Amino acid sequence: MTRFRPCIDLHEGVVKQVVGGSFGSGDDAAVKENFVSERPAAYYAGLYRDDRLTGGHVIMLGPGNEEAARDALGAYPGGLQVGGGITPENAGRWLDAGASHVIVTSFVFEEACFSADRLAALVKAVGSANLVIDLSCRGVPDGGWQVAVDRWRTLTDFKIGLEALDRLAGSCAEFLVHAADVEGKCAGIDGELVALLGEWQGLPVTYAGGACSMSDLERVDEISAGRVDLTIGSALDIFGGSGVRYADCVAWNRRTGRD
Repeated sequence: MTRFRPCIDLHEGVVKQVVGGSFGSGDDAAVKENFVSERPAAYYAGLYRDDRLTGGHVIMLGPGNEEAARDALGAYPGGLQVGGGITPENAGRWLDAGASHVIVTSFVFEEACFSADRLAALVKAVGSANLVIDLSCRGVPDGGWQVAVDRWRTLTDFKIGLEALDRLAGSCAEFLVHAADVEGKCAGIDGELVALLGEWQGLPVTYAGGACSMSDLERVDEISAGRVDLTIGSALDIFGGSGVRYADCVAWNRRTGRD
């Protein structure tokens, strides 16, 4: 059954919820912010720890977020994954800091092309059991979705499909997929993408992007046959949203028996 997965998104050193598609090619001044927290990342990590939520992720959106990420991991050792700027050189340090897994995104793409050698270097550094591959993506005109890196600004040559998931499955423990076109808009999930991910019957997969109500959680559970987990961000009341009560997500997980 689908599980709610919590998140902590960090931008410029603070917890934020942003519209994924608003990252432009220049500086971050034009990024659309749905919510900027007055509370530190460690507060949210402690909340998830106390409510026994597992499998959540801390995402560092650009530089200047390392201290906040370490504080979150320290507040909930072994309970959160971390991503953003992960390389073979620093991945082990993040695991030592308390991350359950490291999430790799841009590093495994070189000049917007997937690099099997770079992925192999990460697997060698920390092992596939400690690695989550981020396949966050954008829709393309000819149909389907292609992975986007560098805070979702650059399309790569990697198209998401069942064969692609099969090809990468031996190199990681999970997949994380943000639908960047709907990320932060609170206008509903990308149901077609969730359905595609639900067809795959391999490793755990978490989808993020657009969820705005508890009915979206129910819908992901239905159309993925319970195979895809869901992250809810901007719509949550703890992030200033009005569509979803955090307490209801915690109660959902307890009913599923997965947390």
